Amino acid sequence: MTRCIRQTAALCALLLVALLVNAARVQLWEAGSYSANAANRRAALARYAQPRGPVLVAGRPVTGSRDSGGRLRYERTYTDGPLYAPVTGYASQLYGTSLLERAEDGILAGTDDRLATFPWWDRIIRGHRPPGSVATSIDPALQRAAFGALGGRKGAVVAVEPRSGRILAMASTPSYDPAALSGNGTSVAAGWRRLTRAAHRPMLNRAVQRTYPPGSVFKIVTAVAALESRTVTDIDAPTDTPDPYTLPGTATRLGNAVPGCRNASLKDAFRLSCNTVFARLGARIGLHTMAQVAERFGFNDRRLRIPFPVAASTFGTAMDASQVAQSAIGQFDTTATPLQMAMVASAVANGGILTPPYLVDAVTNARGTVLDTGPQRPARQVMSPAVAGQLQELMVDAVAHGSGRQAALDGATVGGKTGTAQHGVRNEGVPYAWFVSWARARDSAEPSVAVAVVVEDASADRSDISGGSVAAPVARAVMAAALRRDGHSVPPSP
Repeated sequence: MTRCIRQTAALCALLLVALLVNAARVQLWEAGSYSANAANRRAALARYAQPRGPVLVAGRPVTGSRDSGGRLRYERTYTDGPLYAPVTGYASQLYGTSLLERAEDGILAGTDDRLATFPWWDRIIRGHRPPGSVATSIDPALQRAAFGALGGRKGAVVAVEPRSGRILAMASTPSYDPAALSGNGTSVAAGWRRLTRAAHRPMLNRAVQRTYPPGSVFKIVTAVAALESRTVTDIDAPTDTPDPYTLPGTATRLGNAVPGCRNASLKDAFRLSCNTVFARLGARIGLHTMAQVAERFGFNDRRLRIPFPVAASTFGTAMDASQVAQSAIGQFDTTATPLQMAMVASAVANGGILTPPYLVDAVTNARGTVLDTGPQRPARQVMSPAVAGQLQELMVDAVAHGSGRQAALDGATVGGKTGTAQHGVRNEGVPYAWFVSWARARDSAEPSVAVAVVVEDASADRSDISGGSVAAPVARAVMAAALRRDGHSVPPSP
């Protein structure tokens, strides 16, 4: 009898140990696979059981949460949704997240380990942490100025503070209201179909997710390469360039849209935007140096995050001389995001120092304790201060006496470069209008802002579309807002 009791007790103990081992296996080793299983609703229910943390602009929330009363309780809300959609992206119970909502999802949803005092204990007990907040670098006045100046046209604007790299404005039009995607009902599914099928692609952030042929605004990079390589030693000296210019190794003759480019100096060629001069310079500089200088500015870099990914701007590294000549004027396979061209203008304005751009100033926990600040990526010298000074002179001359006149601001020094980029089959598409610029108050040694504008279409005849007439006024409005932000008096836009 005693023996039977011992055997029964041993069997029960063995079963108990097996049960504990199996529970440990499920809870520790296989928890991840169960959590990721599409049939498991517990993660979704927990995710939406509390309000999502706010995204802040100038200290004020532009996102919030609404109690829907459903099983997935809290839905995302947006203040001025279309205005900030290129920054926030969307947070949808059906379709996930995008842009800043995705990049900072751990902080906003309360799952980031930085929000816990003892992360390992939270993982064991499956504790739910209060979400944190994300403070952006966006300035609301500049953001509104960018959207207002773009109007109903398709395009994008990026404004960067040259010294710090803070992104002050990021506009993309047409835009959309992310609130239309927040919940999980039939209206959300209908909104998703409408937005994803729209020909004008309102959910595309054209400032960072699309690249364009930069056209003549790329001549800034070519001018840097010419001066750094000493292909040009005097910006006022004639360049011995014919008009038209025959591309190397071809019978193709390249002309100019304006007179006065034959044998023009670098300064005159920059002001007039002479294709012949810059194409010939590109061929003389050569592929290796042109690519090297472009890459200093960030071209061909697929690692840029702000914190969400930025489409890589490109400059070819396997081209013949004629293709290098075309690339030197921003055509052939050269492409750039508006953010990339804002980085180029920023480096010129900042004495040749490029500070990597970023969008998040700080992330905090629910108690307001700062958990992390903006990225501490080192600035880099992309051109010598002397060459930067010469580029500033060229860009100021282009605004004062060239096609960038509509960007001029009383009481400020403004440098800029216009561009009209051809595209499409046989270049038959409506040209993209570009303008890149920077502004500095006359009584200040530090630039306030660097701006890049691209407009994909415009209410004008093809022959009238140019960076000077279409994109420069947009940049002017943003620069004026930046100067006012810094306490400088600027007359209203005409």
